[in-house]
Amino acid sequence: MTSIDTVVVGGGIAGASIAYELAASRSVLLVETETALARHSTARSAATYVPGHGAAPLRALIAASGARFAQLEAELDAPPLLSPRAVLHVASDAEGEAELAADLAEQAGEPGAPVAVDPAEAYRLCPVLRPGVVRAAMVVEGAADIDAEALHQAYIRGLLRRGGKVRTGAPVTGVRRSGSGWQVQAGPDGNVIDTAEVVDAAGAWADEVAVRAGVPRIGLTPYRRTIALARVPDPSRLRRPDGTRLPMVIGPRESFYFKQEGDGLLVSPADETPVKPHDVRPDELDVAAALERVEEATGLGLRSVRTAWAGLRSFVPDRLPVVGAWPDHPGFWFCAGQGGSGIETAPALAAFAAAVVTGGPLPADVPLDRTLFAPTRL
Repeated sequence: MTSIDTVVVGGGIAGASIAYELAASRSVLLVETETALARHSTARSAATYVPGHGAAPLRALIAASGARFAQLEAELDAPPLLSPRAVLHVASDAEGEAELAADLAEQAGEPGAPVAVDPAEAYRLCPVLRPGVVRAAMVVEGAADIDAEALHQAYIRGLLRRGGKVRTGAPVTGVRRSGSGWQVQAGPDGNVIDTAEVVDAAGAWADEVAVRAGVPRIGLTPYRRTIALARVPDPSRLRRPDGTRLPMVIGPRESFYFKQEGDGLLVSPADETPVKPHDVRPDELDVAAALERVEEATGLGLRSVRTAWAGLRSFVPDRLPVVGAWPDHPGFWFCAGQGGSGIETAPALAAFAAAVVTGGPLPADVPLDRTLFAPTRL
């Protein structure tokens, strides 16, 4: 039996980032079911940083994460984590136009808020859009692609430098109260770890870990999201006159998105199919829907894909993250439910969550109440 201050369950971006932050002041062990870290949602994300994305609390986390990405590069000896790429939201009918107008009004004055552009400017920004498709548009100039793998590896590297430990191939088979702390049983050898606190950062499996601990669920639902890399018959059409990359384009009511990936196009139907937590695979119908919707918007002649994959985005009903503990189960902390924003919010959310777990002061750049994401709201 070993003893440690905090056991973090889950080796994706949520677990890696909060484990790193906690390791600044305590001993931490990160345990992961798979034999390799970040095999599920973290490795299968389109990984885009989009200011103005989501509800107001998420937008605050995204805004605070922007500067933190640069800080982490220096702090963790990481390569550049953000690669600028604008995001263009387009509407093709009156309903979509009204939705864009509402988003613009709601976010007016916020850091990195989207800016309205007319259809002519939208076509200039993204010449592959089919004429007549754009009725209204808005652009987020401060958006960027995220090197999710580099970010995750940097967090793990930082965790180890701070004396933290990582154990892969160690599924958690039992969690039980032990005095004022917890005992976590993990790994094929059934090793028992005495710990003061448990952080449940198991992504789509967070509720399953909670059940093993006798802790109430938070009502998490995983949703399948499909992405494919489409072949573009004439890649020269992806080149803008000024030589810059095409923006990422998000369709009306988020019915699809696409972004250039080399001489191909990353496409998604922005599907959300509720599923049980598992090693999810793409559905052929969803891949076909992605091709059809993006082809309708672009006319690029998309007919086939080089590869396709799917990941899980997990939400509770109000679609905000869950950070905190149930009052009757102190010391068992959730850090889950990040949905499709887990990577873009990781720097700020991990610092916020670590403050909640330790009871320390909240980060000055994350102006949110520590109870905002608590499970008691559910």
